[in-house]
Parts: sequence; structure tokens; C-alpha cells
Amino acid sequence: MNKGSDQIHTGTTGLMFEEPTVFAQSVPGRRGARLPRSDVPEFSACEAYGALTRDKTPELPELTETDVARHFTRISIQNYSKDLGFYPLGSCTMKYNPKIANRAAAMPGFSDTHPFQPERMVQGNLEICYELERWLCGITGMHAATLWPAAGSHGELAGMLMIRAYHAMRGNPRSKVIIPDSAHGTNPASAATCHYKVITIKSGPDGLLDPKAVEAAMDEEVAAIMITNPNTLGIFEDHFKDVSDIVHAKGGLVYLDGANLNALMGLVKPGEIGADLMHINLHKTFGTPHGGGGPGAGPVAVVEELAPYLPIPRIVKDGDAYRISERHPESIGRINTFFGNFGVLLRAYAYIRELGAEGLAQATHMAILNANYVRARLEGAFDLPYKKPCLHECVLSDKLQQKHGVRTMDIAKRLMDYGFHPPTVYFPLIVPGAIMIEPTETEPKELLDGFCDAMLSIAKECEEEPELVKAAPTRTFRTRLDEARAAKELVLKE
Repeated sequence: MNKGSDQIHTGTTGLMFEEPTVFAQSVPGRRGARLPRSDVPEFSACEAYGALTRDKTPELPELTETDVARHFTRISIQNYSKDLGFYPLGSCTMKYNPKIANRAAAMPGFSDTHPFQPERMVQGNLEICYELERWLCGITGMHAATLWPAAGSHGELAGMLMIRAYHAMRGNPRSKVIIPDSAHGTNPASAATCHYKVITIKSGPDGLLDPKAVEAAMDEEVAAIMITNPNTLGIFEDHFKDVSDIVHAKGGLVYLDGANLNALMGLVKPGEIGADLMHINLHKTFGTPHGGGGPGAGPVAVVEELAPYLPIPRIVKDGDAYRISERHPESIGRINTFFGNFGVLLRAYAYIRELGAEGLAQATHMAILNANYVRARLEGAFDLPYKKPCLHECVLSDKLQQKHGVRTMDIAKRLMDYGFHPPTVYFPLIVPGAIMIEPTETEPKELLDGFCDAMLSIAKECEEEPELVKAAPTRTFRTRLDEARAAKELVLKE
């Protein structure tokens, strides 16, 4: 039972195994399976391919099937997941992925298709992609979309390439991109990759983008401004339309980082308030998995003027049939093989179709309600650097706890003793000691109360028992680790 909460959560070590690496468990001669010797003549890859092959057999661990099965099962039960509990991480992902979306992606009619099949045999796949493009345009207020980017950052890159192509077609690709300090960290990298100089402007004291600051930085060499809205503070950019007008007046474009679309969908269409293009993180808004380096998707939606520059191939509807079109001379070209990560797109399609327009809007309302509920319960116990109501996430700081020698990292570690995964810490960078919490729409009030009770108990501990908090975690399988050592002293095997 967690201290400060009437709910039962994980958070005790329980029956846990000390797990050595597979190399440490290796015993010479052990095998998972033994097959009869082959009567097929031996083939020497080294002789056939020479320098293209390894000159010696790789040194792999030697284990039985039982060893391998138990090793990876034991590791799996030490791993936290969204199916186990709450992820209060801000600006990251949905906190639960609906299983109906995974079921749709696993349907044999979709999972057994091959990218080299002719168009007539994959009409269902093409229809799914075509409809998903239309739906994303409807949600964002845009004219056309591409589904092929493999992640949000890849979508940013595709968007910046389209911006460059748009300006180059008009005789000057321009040389600068304006990015507020409250934008997501990948924005400057995407702009720089496309050979733009990044002009950073500071947020105002209210955490918002100041139109006067944009006007001072805006000239005919600025290709675009990249705005995250809501920004990384979880605050809606009230002056978005004013800023858009300033940028458009000098021929620039407005790129919206759509990572926080789960705070807008069904309520605000970015294309109707001045955005020219935006990427959409399907894992943050539309029910697809995220993390671990696996497949992702970051579609990009654009206004009509930018549609000619969308990546190829494009899916076109002719009567009742769908075909693939590559004849778009102004396109930035291919940015992915075949049709992107189709299984991820299919999950988003299923999620949108299940919820419908009313359901998507309700999800947004719940995400905003949950974040503001957490903010209201923790106000006073923790510093709120900006007093405006938040949208999908709230940002606190450790300012009050610093008086007792306690820092954000200590608070995050102590939460683990209460059975909760820590929130995002030290981001956004414009808030010293930041604690960013994003509950999203999937979490019930009872769980949020348990989390807030834990945070309030920790705030009290910071005053009465600061050394206890600074020593946390104490109940986890591992206590506080040296988080820099792993990067400084690589040990790839024993």
C-alpha cells in the first residue's frame, strides 16, 4: 500500500532476480538445439565473398533454450510499461495504446500484404492511406497530407524540405528560420539539416511568444518560423494568429510542430489560424505505440500552396479505384521506402474511426481536464513558474524544495518508492528544475489522485525529512544509479 494513497500500486521489489548478462551465463558447448549433420556439401562464404564476410566466427554466448527463455523473461518483468501503470512523462506519448488498434493491424488481410504487390491487389491498403490523409486534413484544417515520414522528427525534416523547395521555386530558398525557446528540441536540428541558420527568440514573462520579438527578427531572408503550440510549457500560444500574419507579410511560412495536437484536435484547426504546414505524431495523438526505436509515423499536412512539394508517391482516387502517382515534378521526392510504416498508419486509422469526431474532441477535453486537475492539486506544494491554465501538460519546478536542499531529481527518484514512474525532469530548459507532467486522456481520477497524493507526501517529506528524499529510491530493485557512468565507461560484454 502506498504511503499517502488509498490505492494499491506496484513499487516494492518483491521476488526479483539478480540477472547476469547472457555472456556471463555462457558455458562452452551448450546449445539450444542439436540437429543431425547436414548431407548438403558445405558452402564457404569466406571463399565466395572474400572481404565482405567476417574473418572469424562471432563470439556469441553459448546457452540452452531454457537459459535464453528464462533470461529474457526475467528481464521483461523488471521493465516498466504502459500496460503496468501510469506514465506521467510530459510531451512524450499517449499513456495507453488501445488494443483494438493493434488488433486491426494484425488482421491477415493487412499483415500478409507485400509492398511489391500490384495496385489491383492492395486497393484496401491504398484506400486506408487515402482516407487517413483526408481525415488528418480535416482534423488540422489543411489541404493535403503525406503519410510517409517515419517519425515526428522525420516529418519536421520533410516539412523543412518542402519549405525550402517552395522558396527556391520563387527564386530564393532564403537563409534563416525563427524558432522560439519554448519549441521542441528537434526543431533547430531539422532547420539546420536543411542549411538554415536558426534564429532563437525568447518567450515573454508569461511563457508566450511575443509578436514584437517576431516582428523584430522577421525579414525577407526568413524562410519560416517553427512554433510548438501548445508550447513545451503546456500553454496555448495566444498570439499565434498575430505571429502568423507578421511572418506571412514578409513572405515567410509558418510551421507548426504538431506533437501536442492531442491538446487541440476537435477544438482548433491549425490551418484556420495561420499555420501553413505541420507534422502529426501519431503516437502522441492517435493510439500508436512509441519508443524503443521501433516503427513510427509522423505525417505532414500542408495548405494548398505547398501541396505540389509533398513527397512521392501520392495516392490518387480514380472513380472507385485508387492508384499510385509519381508524376509530380515539384515534389521533394521520396523520403521513405514503399508506403512508410503501414502498420502504424493502420493503427491510427482504427483509432480515429473508432472515436469519430465527437470522440476525438472528448479525448482532448479529458486531456486538458486531467492536466489542469493535477496542476490545481499540486499548486502551492510545488512552484508554478507560469500561472496561466495549462492544456495537456503542466510544468512545475523545484524552487520551493531547493530551500531544503532537495532537487528535482531527488523528487523524481522518491516517486519510484511510491510506485510511480517519474515525470519528465529538467525540461523544458527555460524552467530551471522543471517537472513536466502529462496525464493525457486515458487516466482516471482515482489514479491521478494517487499520483498527486504521492507528490504531496513527497513535498512534505522535503520539509520534514529531506535526507530521506535525497537518498531515494530505497524500495526499487536498484537504488540510485550513476547515470553518467554508462555513457563514459561502455561495457558491451563481460
